Amino acid sequence: MPSLVLKIDVDTYRGTLIGVPRLVDLLRRHRANATFLFSLGPDHTGRAIKRAFRRGFMQKVSRTSVVSHYGFKTLMYGTLLPGPDIGRRCAGILRAVGDAGFETGIHCWDHIRWQDGVRHANVRWTDREMELAGKRYQEIFGEPATVHGAAGWQMNAQALRLTQRLDFSHASDCRGSHPFIPVWNAEIVTCPQLPTTLPTLDELIGIDGLNEDNVHEHLLALTREAPASGHVFTLHAELEGMKLLPVLEKLLLGWQEQGYTLSTLRQVRAGLDPDRLPRHEILWGSVPGRSGELLVQGGEFLRKVSA
Repeated sequence: MPSLVLKIDVDTYRGTLIGVPRLVDLLRRHRANATFLFSLGPDHTGRAIKRAFRRGFMQKVSRTSVVSHYGFKTLMYGTLLPGPDIGRRCAGILRAVGDAGFETGIHCWDHIRWQDGVRHANVRWTDREMELAGKRYQEIFGEPATVHGAAGWQMNAQALRLTQRLDFSHASDCRGSHPFIPVWNAEIVTCPQLPTTLPTLDELIGIDGLNEDNVHEHLLALTREAPASGHVFTLHAELEGMKLLPVLEKLLLGWQEQGYTLSTLRQVRAGLDPDRLPRHEILWGSVPGRSGELLVQGGEFLRKVSA
């Protein structure tokens, strides 16, 4: 049976507190597995206001009704209100996810800080952010994380190196079509990337007549034919864990009817031989429905052999 990974990004305190338990309940009822990637430090969602000057951002905000999904209080964290420490306040919720049998891993330390700052950050900044997240994860779960999935699909060269040096088994830091070994400016990073292969709900809703009532039909049409390597679908605790929960349930039922096994990144990684994975460049690119640039899977990297 083809696999479809449910990769759940948890960005905020509210998403952790409310969205995560709702998702766990829904997934268990449908006997679906998933990978939960947690933001482990302070929630500074309100600082995203500076993105208002980014091309295309305000269009996305108007389409996806940010206030209704995130709540007014969340949008004040880090500005008018202090940002709550997610990992400290919600440690019990995070552990419960692992105890329920789901794969858990690192999304970031500070979601807004990482998403807006990592691309141009230096080595010291990057090391500190990943060290803070790794230390907090180990405090909560009693063992190091084995999977990393970058906030906003944003990374830099040092962050990619650290997925290897910190001994992550696998990562999902970019958009693409199939598992691969990433190559950054001819530098090979041996930690396999399992990229997000499908558009997210917030990229689709409000475009070409798609809304909360019919967006599931569009996604199910995209997955009607299963690729050999399966799919990775990224969802968010703040969206599909709350207002869009009914949409997610329709998707779960539809994917099960299509014959997919709803699985984790770890399960897909277990079936891969890294030595046989193709090497692909990892590049900056754009994705329809999302503002700014993010990491995408590029062309296959072929090593030159001297004559």
